[in-house]
Amino acid sequence: MTETSKSISEWAVALFGESGSDARVAARALQEMAELFTKVTSNKSGKEIAEECADVVIVLARLANRNGYDIFEMVDEKMKVNRARKWVLDGTGHGYHVK
Repeated sequence: MTETSKSISEWAVALFGESGSDARVAARALQEMAELFTKVTSNKSGKEIAEECADVVIVLARLANRNGYDIFEMVDEKMKVNRARKWVLDGTGHGYHVK
């Protein structure tokens, strides 16, 4: 099965019920990010880290769906923008786009 923001949201609503607000969903995403950070800094396996990444995406998919979008379609759209931008590299394997 290929998941979408809608299918993930339908599962979440069926299991947990409606979420009260976008802020509550975003707060849950922060909790999942904290769990991811803990795995990364605890030298956990690549699979455990990837599972936590998936948990973050699952919560963000629900937030995107609440706002009428599919996160996976938005990633494709946003990557088109990112690929067209000019970037300043920061020397750590990351960077910031030039405004």
